[in-house]
Amino acid sequence: MRKEDMSPAPGTQSLIDPNQEDRARAIRDQLRDAIVDRRLAPGTKLSEAEVGTLFDVSRTVVRYALQMLAFEGLVRTERNRGAFVSNPSPEEAMQVFASRRLIEPGIVAAAAERITAADIAGFREQLKEEERFRSERGASARRAEIKASGDFHLMLARVAGNAILEKFMDELVARSSLVIALYGRTGVSSCGHDEHGEILDALENKDVARATECMLHHIAHIEADLDLRIGEALTLKDALNL
Repeated sequence: MRKEDMSPAPGTQSLIDPNQEDRARAIRDQLRDAIVDRRLAPGTKLSEAEVGTLFDVSRTVVRYALQMLAFEGLVRTERNRGAFVSNPSPEEAMQVFASRRLIEPGIVAAAAERITAADIAGFREQLKEEERFRSERGASARRAEIKASGDFHLMLARVAGNAILEKFMDELVARSSLVIALYGRTGVSSCGHDEHGEILDALENKDVARATECMLHHIAHIEADLDLRIGEALTLKDALNL
């Protein structure tokens, strides 16, 4: 799903003019990328004043951006305390992967019916991107690998041809990245290239049972890498590279 297609939080439409709304969406996108890419750790406070200063906008614009993120579940707001990057509990983390186990087999089955040779070629290029990032070192390459891995699942949803499922997967991939940021242990949670390749091979052969089996194994593999350790957080300024 394209970020510009995401709906704003209910009740905010009349607060700002179209130019301010565009600015708020741009800020939302940058904050969202920082959260999904694991540059902003769960629990990080998102001060309206600090965000406004960093982007040179009013608090009204910042508030609109944060409300959109809250609507996606990536930010939580607390009365008299402000906004924070969501900090999912272990139970919520398990619910994310339980949801993926329910939804992704359906996506696999739908994708198997619709996938074309051109789609397969596109997926092969995506796997090459994942492999390239895996071979590189450094935080930026690691973030790029995580994003590329998530994109594989979003591509599957797109091929499945169900816009509602695609929206669900966009949110689930984002929430999965947040869970991995909090509970990820070794980095296997970024999604293994070999496992993606196995899923794609099964889809190319129209073997829905095998593709489903590989997908469920893959999700279980990601989930098995979770524990309760929390990594060191960056400051808001550093996470946004501003």
